[in-house]
Amino acid sequence: MKASTAYSHNLKLALSYALMMDVSDLRFLTALSAAPSLAAAARNLNVTPPAVSQRLALLEDRLRLRLIERGRGQLRLTAEGAYLVDRAKGILDDVESLSDEMSARAGRIEGPLHVIAPFGFGRLRVAPVLAGFGNENPELRPSLSLSEDPVGAMRDGPWDVLIHVGRLPHLRITQRKLAPNRRLLVASADYARRFGLPQSPENVLAHRIGVVRENRADASLWPLTGPGGIEMNLRVQPVFGCNDGEVLRAWVLDGFGIVERSEWSVSADLRAGRLVRVLPDWSLPDADIVALLNPRAVRSLRIDKFVERLASEISAPPMA
Repeated sequence: MKASTAYSHNLKLALSYALMMDVSDLRFLTALSAAPSLAAAARNLNVTPPAVSQRLALLEDRLRLRLIERGRGQLRLTAEGAYLVDRAKGILDDVESLSDEMSARAGRIEGPLHVIAPFGFGRLRVAPVLAGFGNENPELRPSLSLSEDPVGAMRDGPWDVLIHVGRLPHLRITQRKLAPNRRLLVASADYARRFGLPQSPENVLAHRIGVVRENRADASLWPLTGPGGIEMNLRVQPVFGCNDGEVLRAWVLDGFGIVERSEWSVSADLRAGRLVRVLPDWSLPDADIVALLNPRAVRSLRIDKFVERLASEISAPPMA
């Protein structure tokens, strides 16, 4: 039998046994395909490795097909396994979409809600909103993944809503602006009393500068726009830094020096007088807070309502 004929025969066999599979089998297969090993799949499925091996063997026996190549190293799908997983993903998407549509028609907010957000903003602003939203909707199953690179984290697992602060790469994904957000240069009031504040961008270089090192950005380059629209790129020489913006904020409050921070992070400190603006007549590019929506989940009522709630609760108060 030729290879192409044998492959077609195997696929027909798989389809002839399709009625012997249910949605849980499809989810099991997709979980296996996403895991590097049976042990990893067992952890993700919250079962023991022997249970995974046994279920896989039973499924292959029912289908009379070998779906996964066993051996050392990463799990590998056979041709038939890859075909079934590809079909399974489409079927599961359809099942989830239908479930979402029926829940929306009934006005119910239920099901999984996977949110990805940056560490600082996610911990301080997104997490409380998600917790409150989950408490009000007990049939909701919320999860929050925090990442230094939220856009990169889209490729690592399931997601419904991704929160991003700042400029985005070009993505063909539905985006909703949640709140405006300026980037500001700030220092502590104590630092200003002890050392004074620079009156021009060039004077900044004589001060202690700190930067947040995250998202692989060039943190030491500050593109500034001044009075009359004059533009300049200021290359600073940082003497302190951290990959956690809230740690850097705490250091600045302790008088370490001057940093660039998002308005959402420091607006309360500015209103209370703990921090002061540096070069208030100069501006940095805005870093608006945006929600990206997974294309397959855009019509979900739980996602739309969560994004609406987030937008209403994170709007920063006006600056003092």
